[in-house]
Amino acid sequence: MKKKNKLTKSFTAFIQTSQAKLASLALLSIIVNSSCSDPSSVGLELDPGNNQVGVFFVDFELPAEVVLLDSFNTTNQDILVVGNEEDSYFGKTISTGYSRMHFSSTATKPESDAILDSVMFDLSFVSVNGQNLDEAKTYTIHQLSEQIQDTVYYNFDKIPFEETPFASTEITFGEVKDTVNTFHVEEEFGLDLFDKLKRSSVFDNIFTFREYFPGIAVQAKEGDNTTAGIETGADTKLSFYYHYVGDTVSTSFAITTSSSRNFNGIESDRSGTATEAIQDLNTSYETGSLVGMKAGLGLAIRLDTSPLDVFLDTLSGVVFKQANLLIGEIEDVPEGQNPTAAFVAYFVDANNKIIRRSSDGARLTVQRDGQPQTELVDEDVEEPTYSAYATGTINTDTNIYTMGITSHVNALFRNELTRKDWMLYGGYVSTVSADEFKRSLRQFKVGTNKIKVQAIYSKIQ
Repeated sequence: MKKKNKLTKSFTAFIQTSQAKLASLALLSIIVNSSCSDPSSVGLELDPGNNQVGVFFVDFELPAEVVLLDSFNTTNQDILVVGNEEDSYFGKTISTGYSRMHFSSTATKPESDAILDSVMFDLSFVSVNGQNLDEAKTYTIHQLSEQIQDTVYYNFDKIPFEETPFASTEITFGEVKDTVNTFHVEEEFGLDLFDKLKRSSVFDNIFTFREYFPGIAVQAKEGDNTTAGIETGADTKLSFYYHYVGDTVSTSFAITTSSSRNFNGIESDRSGTATEAIQDLNTSYETGSLVGMKAGLGLAIRLDTSPLDVFLDTLSGVVFKQANLLIGEIEDVPEGQNPTAAFVAYFVDANNKIIRRSSDGARLTVQRDGQPQTELVDEDVEEPTYSAYATGTINTDTNIYTMGITSHVNALFRNELTRKDWMLYGGYVSTVSADEFKRSLRQFKVGTNKIKVQAIYSKIQ
């Protein structure tokens, strides 16, 4: 059951919305309870008999829709997202990790009389999110049929690969989510590549090697309902173990995914689900009584924040002591799976494009509480700040996300900021390539009536 704050137990009356501002929306209901006629006293007065006379509480819903994001670049995230999931709301989602491979030009290669002992492929698992993790999950590694190019790859991109894998294995994770697992490589494939390593020009340089071996695609088995994060680098590698006559131990030669271009390709079949109608990129869709967010696929939640304008227009002479955006209680998450860890709130326009500062092109988000919300970027030119972004994080006991917006609401009330709608994006704002929203298939679903602003404010004496 949802844990309720003591402050939220009794509100009963309505503030009617402005039809001019919400012509395209359902009537906004703000739950209030006040016997005062002063517009600055809209809300539930907290304990009128104590020393906090003039302190009020209010909460109201923000309308929400779902957006399939455009230009979702998954290149060089350095995590191969490998999963095969089915969900009643999101449908069927398959994620394939693609990567080139690399070897050191200074590494000693086996000579022509080297004797092959074994060929192994190691995958470095750094995260697992799935159901029934005490049961075996199957992963396969396939050779690409075409090279990965020096270009940007998006989540909808794919590269053809050999249908038959050259390595596969079953893994039972249990409680272990970060481990290096070793796959036995098919004998014919291993012998052929080892022969090329000894005798041909394939390994003369990285370019001739990639012409012969373009790279790998890693896949999960249908029905496993599990997604793994596999780290590229020195530990995800193809290793040849060999010896010479008279040797007592093997020597190894490794082809790794270090310094290798990689990306994640996502296939989504939402047929028969509430999200089936979502087809056009950057378009807002209603999906019934639920909205949802799914990483990798690029499904985000758009919030119409115009109810903030309607509420703030009723007030004068107040200051906000606390204001939060609350998302949840979210729908139950199966055991073994984790919901989206956090989100930020980007400012977006009517076409769901992220709004940028005119001075430097910085992407704008709701800023953290206690931080400046605007700054002078030139003499007499003030713009919103962008570097101290607020995050919504989940309380795993209540399954509710909370994002502090006190400073933001105060800035709106003082007309320091112009209200913008928000796009809830399931990652952190970052200047580096890694983006958590592109490095998993984590998700959550929530009722549209469980997305609220809660605020405590007082009259200025």
